Amino acid sequence: MGSQVVQTLRQGVWASLTGGWYHDPDQNKFNNSCHLYLWIFLLMLPLSLHLALPPTTMALSIYCTSITVFFILIKLANYRLHLMFDEGEAVVRSSLSDLSKAQEKKSNASDSCLPASIRYKNTLIILKTQSQAVFVSSVVAVDINCSCACFCQEEDSLDDSSETSTQEKPTRKIYYKLKLFPGKWINILYDRLTLLALLDRNQDVLENLVAVFMAFLVSFLGFVLLNHGCFKDFWVFQFCLVIASCQYSLLKSVQPDAASPTHGHNQLVAYSRAAYFCILCALIWLLEQLLRIKDLPVSSLYGVTIVCYDVLRFTYCFPITFLVGLFPQINTFTIYLLEQIDMHFFGGTAATSLISAIYSILRSLIALSLLYGFCFGALKEPWDEQHTPALFSGFCGLLVVFSYHLSRQSSDPSVLLSLIKSKVMPALVESEEEEEEDTDIKDPLPEKLQNSMKEILLSDVVVCSIAYILTFAITASTVFLSLKPFVTIVLYALAGTVGFVTHYLIPQLRKHHPWLWISHPVLKTKEYHQFEPREDAVLMWFERLYVGLLCFEKYVVYPAIILSALTNDGFALSHRKNCDVLLTTVAGLKLLRSSFCNPSFQFLTLLFTLVFFHFDCPHASESFLLDFFIMSIVFHKMRELLLKLHFILVYIAPWQIAWGSAFHAFAQPFAVPHSAMLLLQTLLTTVFYTPLAPFLGSAIFISSYPRPIKFWERNYNTKRIDNSNSRLVSQVDKETGCDDNNLNSIFYEYLTRSLQHSLCGDLMLGRWGNYSAGDCFILASDYLNALVHLIEIGNGLVTFQLRGLEFRGTYCQQREVEAITEGVEEDDACCCCEPGHLPHMLSCNAAFNLRWLAWEVMATKYLLEGYSISENNAATMLQVYDLRKLLITYYLKSIIYYLVHSPKLSTWLKDAAIQEALQSYTKWHHIERDPQVFSVKIDEDYVHCLQGVTRASFCNVYLEWIQYCAGKMETPVDSDEDSPLVTLSYALSVLGRRSLGTASHNMSNSLESFLYGFNTLFKGDFRIATKDEWVFADLDLLQKIVAPAVRMSLKLHQDHFTCLEETEEASILYEAITNYRSSLVICHESDPAWRKAVLSSRDTLLTLRHMIDDGTDEYKIIMLYKRHLSFKVIKINKECVRGLWAGQQQELVFLRNRNPERGSIQNSKQALRNMVNSSCDQPLGYPMYVSPLTTSYAGTHRTLRSIGGGALSLDAIRSWLCSKWLRSVLLFFCSDFFFFFFSGLQGSNFPLNSPSERSLVHSLDQPSASEGPKIRNWIRGSV
Repeated sequence: MGSQVVQTLRQGVWASLTGGWYHDPDQNKFNNSCHLYLWIFLLMLPLSLHLALPPTTMALSIYCTSITVFFILIKLANYRLHLMFDEGEAVVRSSLSDLSKAQEKKSNASDSCLPASIRYKNTLIILKTQSQAVFVSSVVAVDINCSCACFCQEEDSLDDSSETSTQEKPTRKIYYKLKLFPGKWINILYDRLTLLALLDRNQDVLENLVAVFMAFLVSFLGFVLLNHGCFKDFWVFQFCLVIASCQYSLLKSVQPDAASPTHGHNQLVAYSRAAYFCILCALIWLLEQLLRIKDLPVSSLYGVTIVCYDVLRFTYCFPITFLVGLFPQINTFTIYLLEQIDMHFFGGTAATSLISAIYSILRSLIALSLLYGFCFGALKEPWDEQHTPALFSGFCGLLVVFSYHLSRQSSDPSVLLSLIKSKVMPALVESEEEEEEDTDIKDPLPEKLQNSMKEILLSDVVVCSIAYILTFAITASTVFLSLKPFVTIVLYALAGTVGFVTHYLIPQLRKHHPWLWISHPVLKTKEYHQFEPREDAVLMWFERLYVGLLCFEKYVVYPAIILSALTNDGFALSHRKNCDVLLTTVAGLKLLRSSFCNPSFQFLTLLFTLVFFHFDCPHASESFLLDFFIMSIVFHKMRELLLKLHFILVYIAPWQIAWGSAFHAFAQPFAVPHSAMLLLQTLLTTVFYTPLAPFLGSAIFISSYPRPIKFWERNYNTKRIDNSNSRLVSQVDKETGCDDNNLNSIFYEYLTRSLQHSLCGDLMLGRWGNYSAGDCFILASDYLNALVHLIEIGNGLVTFQLRGLEFRGTYCQQREVEAITEGVEEDDACCCCEPGHLPHMLSCNAAFNLRWLAWEVMATKYLLEGYSISENNAATMLQVYDLRKLLITYYLKSIIYYLVHSPKLSTWLKDAAIQEALQSYTKWHHIERDPQVFSVKIDEDYVHCLQGVTRASFCNVYLEWIQYCAGKMETPVDSDEDSPLVTLSYALSVLGRRSLGTASHNMSNSLESFLYGFNTLFKGDFRIATKDEWVFADLDLLQKIVAPAVRMSLKLHQDHFTCLEETEEASILYEAITNYRSSLVICHESDPAWRKAVLSSRDTLLTLRHMIDDGTDEYKIIMLYKRHLSFKVIKINKECVRGLWAGQQQELVFLRNRNPERGSIQNSKQALRNMVNSSCDQPLGYPMYVSPLTTSYAGTHRTLRSIGGGALSLDAIRSWLCSKWLRSVLLFFCSDFFFFFFSGLQGSNFPLNSPSERSLVHSLDQPSASEGPKIRNWIRGSV
């Protein structure tokens, strides 16, 4: 423990302060000396030049040139040495290590100029290597072949005794040939590991050029600030230290860094410190130049000046900020910055990657530039209340259209690009689809996403056109100006009322514990009292009301409020500066987009805006639109602040804190005096949207670096291991991915697909309560526990990520699962007594405890399509020999069934090579006497007196079954005793049993060996004996006959326990096999067909699993049934999740805590600490499955489509008009003509005898909406 702390202080704390330099006792003196002198050189060079030379351009040029040349030489040498290790020649020399014999070597120096073949014969061995890393002494030797000289330098750490011992023993040294010029080379006595310890490696030329450019930029910007006199006295030295640390990190970076998200070497961290330094120095320089300009036009908003004055002192804190990890990787910072700008200024959604962030901000800027042009042109000249300019009406229409369309698009452009690619380059897409079909692993999800995107685009064409026309007409009618005070008051009241009912009252009444006082939901679903719902969730009346109010709010109320504010502010804006026009355009775009995406908290924002700017501070108001815009940002930050404070108070509450270690007990009282510092950290982390992490899981909180909503930098997702992505040797020698986590991950993958189909619609129906971007939910059922992270919330789309936890979790996880599932309705306590509680209410203790939790149960009967798992122990089912005999019988009957139904049967029966190989099986006196394969205990056709199996005994048992199967064939096949069909069946039965015996290591009498052999055949591993090599004439005999028979026999054997008499009859057995072939998927879980069947939503699946875990070795028969699974939906405080994730990352990566029982993952029921921390990306956590970022669309939800009729498009409008026209025509003819026609036919022979037809004819006078299609279909069928 002490050595780990010292190592962390040395490599983590001290290296973060210096930029990467520290003394490593595990390295040699040469490396440590080089690191020290490099750091001193980088520190003293700018300091000495600044103190010795005047602040002129000459001094700047000298410093920048020196640093640039210095970095070019180092990077070039480092790159050439690594290239030498990759592609150079290794020269092995056997000699004494006493380097004092230089005179003898010098006398024989002429030998080094001989050809390689001659030198090989003397003392050298030349090896061609691609990449060698040999542990040798850190001795640098240079052997120049042109001058025939050798320069060697001994390692300083060698003492006298070691020199003496090395002189007496011959050593083996490996030199590398470094080519300088054609025909000129030198020998380098060095190794790759020592070089990597000396300097970081840059993989290619571009990285070296970037490093050199960054070093030049750091030196240039840093020395410019020194020349400008921005730093005085001691702060000059401090700033030079910061410059040295930034430049040194480009040579040898801090590994691991406090902000590094991954273990091991992180290449991006090397550039982060220099990049931040350049950004801040450039900002300081730019502001310094601007402040020197006289009469600088400075805009102010709410009394706050936009231009800042002092950013200099922040650079002083560079070492400290990097030590505590306040600066993320530069790519993470870019995603975070672009995402925050797009969300808070343009109303955008969360970014999922760097490309996504750039794409989102670019499309927002393009839309803003177009809108600003229209707005500027419309407000260039003043206009009166009686006339609204057409250009301004056009601007309002475009604003609504752009906001609506952008809210409907995901920030990830990959689906849109794939759709464009399929339309522009269909040939390329078809070729890719053909390749996927050849591999038989085509995923239906990409096509489903493309169809959803196509539906959205087609719908937007119609909706945007209608919205533009309506908006243009409304704004041009001057309704907002002529009815100015009345319209705004009505709209505000309407928004407040609708928002209160939609986003507060209905969600509270639907919660599991409304207002944390009522013991059950007030608005209950139909499934609430059902034990196991078997159908889809029924649409309730309050869900219809919720959807109607939500659509009315986002499509009518808030667009009307914003358009009214735009119109009313147009008069004042026409007389103001262009910056105010720009701010108004930005505010309108942001407010409309956010209202379309997620209006859950818009009514509260509106209420706060009206109260604050009309009653509290009316003098601070600019305009309603800008006030609403500013308050939307402030209110968003206030909600984050409340969530952080709730997390802190719940986590450190002394009556429920869970001490996971002795450090937690020490940190609890230590954190009390620092409450003011904690409050300050909370405010700062709220402003910059950074997690507040508990240090080592204790009550001490520290700030982490800012992260985007996606949180994790890596696009980590689970890759399931099966036969399609594993080596053949691993499939043969051992079970491929036989651990439970790998096998069970398919259930979470299917759960992800189910959520992709229904999540967005369920959120819009209010089944998960109120939600926003970044929210985290836990879905808990009997064995599935998954964390769902909502990342992007759009208008009709939701991007999420699912993290599945282990089925059989740790003790801590089980305790937290119990806390989720246990009810509090029966708690009667109040303080220390039990007076009971009011009917339908919670007790005082239960209500108090629920308020001190970081999570809340939102729903208890949330239905999703999934698979229920039933498992049986195969050893129990095959313990008795008679049961094994029954399994072999079903095995052979299945072989016969698949053989008779094979389309190649006639070919096999006529194949001369096969018939010749089966000559021995045609003889009735032929006996199969392999005692290790055939046994009277497991073979029904075994003849005890002959000690084997004969053709006669085989026909005695299976001939009736062969003839029955052959009789079911459309083409008759000869199936008498001497027929080729019986011969082939007999041969395959012998082959199947011999393969089972071989796989069982010829110990079929042992249960363990029998199960091992049967499992081997079940997964398709057949070891063919020499006698059975005839089967190689056509491998379909194995793949299409024997292999499916093994799997079918397991299902038939399982059915034997439920219906013994039925399986003994040939007809019932034949029908069962036929049904199972079409309705049941039977394969091994490592077969790619298993994953394909699960993702294709097959109803029933069967497999045999070999489970090896904690010393147990069992075989389980797993049966999957597709049904509706019931989940509990638990909403967790998202700041709690972000804080725990950030603390776990810092503890494991930077502080290197490798204790598997560390205190930060111990159970904490109030925060679900173990479940949250175990859901981190591996290796920080141990989730069973992490899904890729998946987007769910509202158009795929059947219930939601039934309410609104689906997406509005030209095809939908045309279909609706055609159906209405056909309905009117049919109603006319049915009422005036067909009634009399069919009434006259009732007495004739026309078939009107069924009651349904009579009722249909009698209802033709007044047909209902549901009877129109029946009438058309009946008329068409009758004719």
